[in-house]
Order: sequence, then C-alpha cells, then structure tokens
Amino acid sequence: MKKIGVFTVLVFTAGSLFAQLDEGRKMLNYERFQSAANLIKPLVDKDPKNAEAVYWLGQTMIQNVENGDTAAVKQLYRSALEASPNNALLLVGMGEVELMEGKTADARNRFEAAINMTKKKHLAPILIAVGRANVDTRAGDVRYAIEKLNQAATLDNQNPDIYMILGDAYRKLIDGGNAVTNYQTALTFDPKAARASFMMGRIYETQGISQENLYLRYYQDAINEDPNYSPVYYWLYMYYYKRDVNKAREYLDLYVKNADANSKLCYVEASLFYVSKMYKEAIEKADACIANSGAEKPYPNLYGLKAYAYDKLKEKDKAKELFEEFFNKVNPDLIGPNDYATYGRILMEFPGMEAKADEYINKAVDLDTVKSNKINTITEVAQSLYQQKDYAQAGKWFTKLLYIDDNSLTKTNLYFAGYSSYLGNEYKRADSILHIYQEKYPTDLLGWFLGARTNEGLDTTQVAAKPYWDQVIAISDTMQDRDGSKAMIVPAFRYMVAYYYRIKNDIDSAYLYTNRILELVPDDATALSNKEGFEAMIKQREKNPAKND
Repeated sequence: MKKIGVFTVLVFTAGSLFAQLDEGRKMLNYERFQSAANLIKPLVDKDPKNAEAVYWLGQTMIQNVENGDTAAVKQLYRSALEASPNNALLLVGMGEVELMEGKTADARNRFEAAINMTKKKHLAPILIAVGRANVDTRAGDVRYAIEKLNQAATLDNQNPDIYMILGDAYRKLIDGGNAVTNYQTALTFDPKAARASFMMGRIYETQGISQENLYLRYYQDAINEDPNYSPVYYWLYMYYYKRDVNKAREYLDLYVKNADANSKLCYVEASLFYVSKMYKEAIEKADACIANSGAEKPYPNLYGLKAYAYDKLKEKDKAKELFEEFFNKVNPDLIGPNDYATYGRILMEFPGMEAKADEYINKAVDLDTVKSNKINTITEVAQSLYQQKDYAQAGKWFTKLLYIDDNSLTKTNLYFAGYSSYLGNEYKRADSILHIYQEKYPTDLLGWFLGARTNEGLDTTQVAAKPYWDQVIAISDTMQDRDGSKAMIVPAFRYMVAYYYRIKNDIDSAYLYTNRILELVPDDATALSNKEGFEAMIKQREKNPAKND
C-alpha cells in the first residue's frame, strides 16, 4: 500500500493546470493509477519541462507496485533530466528508480545532491519526496527517511503528507505505536485523510482477531472520511473473501464503483469464482481477463489465481506451470508466504524436486511474521505429505513444527512427528521424538508402544526394544479395561514370547506370555499353536529332567 502526497505542492502552476495535476495526485492516492496517468500525462505532453508533472507521472508507475514498469519510469526521468539536469525533484525521482534497482549508493548521492542544491524555502517538498522514495522501496533506508521527514516537519509542520509517510516509515520498522501516532497527526491536519484511518486499521489487524472490532471500526472511519477511497473496499473484499462471500460481494461492488476498469478489477471478479469453489469458471474468467487486457499488461495475480485453481483441481502439472509464470510476472516483493508454501507443496509431488520444494516452504515460513501462520503452513505441508504416504518427508515437517516454540510440544504434534518418522523408516529421528513423548506422558501406552516398534527398527537383534515392551506391559497391568488397547498389548506379549524362547531359551516365560495373549484373544491361532508346542516341550523336559539340566 503506497502513500501519495496529495497536499505537497512542489511547483506552483496556474489555474486549470494546477487543478488537473492535483486531481491526478488524488487519483494516485486512490490507487487509480490509470486515471492518474490519464490526467497527468497530457500536462507532460504539453510541457515536457514541467518537472512536477513529470515526477508525478513517474509516480503513477512506481506506486503501481503490483503492475508497474520500472524501465518506463527510468526512461521518463532520464529524458527529463537530460533537459533539466539540475532539477532537484527529478534527481529525487531518479534516485528512487536507483533504489528500485538496488543501487543504494548512487541513490543516496542523488538525494543529497537534490537537498543541497535547494534553497530552504523550497526544501520541504524535496525532503518529503526523499522520504517517500526511501519508505516505498525495499532497498530504501527507513531511518534516513525518518530523519529527512522530521527535518521537513520543521519547515512545514502542518503538512499531513509528512506524517502520513512517517506513519508508513514506522510501520515498516514494525513500530506500531509511532506509526499510529503519526497517522493520527495526519488526520488532525486533514480530517478527510482516509488512508490514515485505513492504515491504522491495518496495524491493529496484525494483532489478530481479538482486535477485530477495533480494526473494522478504523476501516469504516476511512469510508466515512472519504467514500471514494477505493483501497479500503478492496481490502474489506479480501477480508471477507473466505469468511462471508455475500459480504465480500458487497465490498466488491463498492470497489468496482470506485476503481479503474482494468485487469485487476477483472481479477477481483474472477476470484469470486475461486472462493465459491467454481475452479474451472475461475480459470475461464482469468483467461478472459488476460485476453481482454489489450495494451495494458495483464494483472499478474491472474496467473496466480489460475495456479491455485489448477491446484484445487489436482492438475499438478498445470498448477506448477502457472505458479512459475506467476512468479516470473509478479513483483517479487508481493509474493506472499502462502504462494511459496503452495508452490513448494506442489513441487513435492515431482520426483527429484524435494530440495527445491524444501527451499520454497522454508522461505514461506521465514517470510511470515505471524507465528500462527507459520504453524499453519508447516502443518498443511506435513499433513499433505502424510496423506500422500510420503512418511519420511511428513515426519521431517512435523518435527519442524515442534520447534516453533515450547507450546508446540503437544501430544498430537509429538505423535505425528514420531509416528510419521517411524513409518518412513527414519528410526533415529523417531526415537528422539518419542523419548520426549515418553518423558512428557510417562503413563501413555502409545508412546512406549511406538518406542518399542522404533527400536525394533533400530536394532536388528531385537534386544533394544525390550525395555519399551516391558513398559507397555507394566502400564497395561494397571488398566481396568484393556480391550481397547489390545492392538498395543498383544504385540508386547508376542515380543516377550519370541524374546524368551529365541534369545533367552526360557520356555516357561515364553509359555507364560503365550497364555497372556490367550487371556485377551482366546482364539488367537498363533498363540494356540505355540501353547501346544510349549506344553509338549515342558512335558518332554519333565520326562527327561537330566537331559534338560
């Protein structure tokens, strides 16, 4: 979400020209980029040396982060600078382009040159532009921006643009308190600054559903302050997108009334098919949006929407292809954790792509700042792999879930991490996890049962499993009703039969555990056969006691 200085006047123009530029900046604030360009471009065509108009025309491309054109804005500013090499505002504009290209040192030189060449009475707008450039770009120096914006405030202390951009700067630093303070100051100087209320709502929304009443109130405040402010309608559409389709439709209709008719608008309409689980229709609508975009570059999220729809249709090849096309077309800064996670999960279905899949899913987890989202991402990936019976990989991801924080060591998480690892023959990992399970839940039969099975896998002699089977039997002996746990208790008795007969040559103990099996399962064929065999051995021993000594 970008901030536009509606009130910053850099060069005074006369009459209708000023009004037209001012209206263009207003459209930019509404994120109506095409409308803004349509208003400002004629001013540049009429007078290519109108530096203020050139600067703001460039901003219509820079601020359109979802579908901008860095090459075009660079050419625009470069051409203007060739004609006016000492124009401070154009220097700042080119510095912003250099930040977008990662040329931070060159950009800083441009900013300082622009500031140093400007007289104090004209300096505030230049400082504001420098602040905007550094807040809006990933490579920008936010603390440098704050320094310059505070300097601007000493020269023009009632300009709401300064406080709006300061709010954005502190928000970028994840300093919600100072961000809200500055947004409130912006509203003090412009009570119709809907964006300030909107951004305060965004901050409180990051604190979770417990703040819902507060952030929804701020969103309504934004609507009341300026009913033409379209970003709030789009945000509320997305907010209700998976919560309440009918309410989402209401905000979509309001967005349509207040937004430019372009492929983004078409995307929003297509996404309603997706949320309604009409995946084929979503793909068809997205294809139509792309085909009808004309000279406009299609909205990149159309390709992402198709990728998600193909994923829902279980067409993994098309989903993979469309995600790759989406990543190729979209601004990398706008790729979200869920995009990376979903693509990574899809890659796991392709042999040989496991390492790349891990890379994308880890990127998703690292990128997400909300812990609950991290947990959801890892859980969804692990569960998907478990359902595909890729138990080794599932166990790995369930294990990662355990280390989010101390609260993640739940019985369920430990079970799936240990059991998946066991099923995937990752016995060492399973054993480590099950030790934690056994320590936390020492009277839980399941932990010891899985520990026994795991140690059978670790030790081909079968001896290492005995302490675990001993514990299964000890716990079962304290149970009043063992019928529901026979699937774990009977294997413990079978192990003891084999252990005492084959390893210890102790027929009496083997016979004892055979009888214990029959107490639970009287018609167990193997136990009945073994009982006959052991009884015969015991009789033979009693007939020939000397031979058996």
